[in-house]
Amino acid sequence: MAKAVFTTAAGSVYDDLPEFRYHFPRTYLGAVRRAIGDWVVYYEPRRTEGPASSAGRQAYFAVARITGVEPDSERSNHFYAFVRDYLEFDRAVPFREGERYYESVLRRPDGGTSKGAFGRSVRLLPEEEFRLIVQAGFAEALRRWEAEQIGEAPAEYHRHPIHEQLVRRPFRDVAFRRHVREAYDNRCAITGLRLTNGGGRPEVQAAHIRPVAKEGPDSVRNGLALTSTVHWLFDRGLITIDDDHCVRLSGQGMPDGLERLLAGERSLVLPERPELRPHPMFVRWHREHVFKP
Repeated sequence: MAKAVFTTAAGSVYDDLPEFRYHFPRTYLGAVRRAIGDWVVYYEPRRTEGPASSAGRQAYFAVARITGVEPDSERSNHFYAFVRDYLEFDRAVPFREGERYYESVLRRPDGGTSKGAFGRSVRLLPEEEFRLIVQAGFAEALRRWEAEQIGEAPAEYHRHPIHEQLVRRPFRDVAFRRHVREAYDNRCAITGLRLTNGGGRPEVQAAHIRPVAKEGPDSVRNGLALTSTVHWLFDRGLITIDDDHCVRLSGQGMPDGLERLLAGERSLVLPERPELRPHPMFVRWHREHVFKP
């Protein structure tokens, strides 16, 4: 097995959905197969191609684990890499910070950036470089986790700190909650309320649209910031949202007066950044499998 970097961005000409799949041409098939069962780091380039092209961050932004590869039945010489355990970084990590290149292959012998290496959408990634990218993406969270783990199992900690971290449910829950709250500015997406407790901590919760137990990813696009009451209603299918981000209420067992809590004209309060808004695939799943019309 080997770790890898997958280059992807909104507006790409490929059929990517980073939480579940990565679409690529045969050119990279050998490299992707080597990475099956191991981790991949997602990288957003400076500019995407196609009609929706836009400026990108030139940064690593998430990790996932490759589970398998299958041919694209509709496009010759193209394939899908399927992933699980997708998790966004706390901060996007630039490919270069000062004189440091996180991927050594991107640096020319004269110290400049290798455009040829950047032209490869899939790049194998040495273990140490993977570790440094993940540590940079989760710097503060990893510091807190390491302090807890060293006292519990130091030998195991020194062997696999990063790998254990990425699959631990408590850490993933904390990361998901932090990312969703930040995206929604600690405001409930359905009521518009922004509540804090006596200590100044936000009361809003992070709800998965498609639950983890049903193979939902820990992605902001699969999340909503909700107050505890609305979270309860959403999980039980008494509230859902449409593809146009309007709130829909169930006709079964709705509490009296709930409509008075809804923000505006039943429109969802959305993150400012479009790429963080609920993905139609996840909201459709909620309507079809959870919502009670």
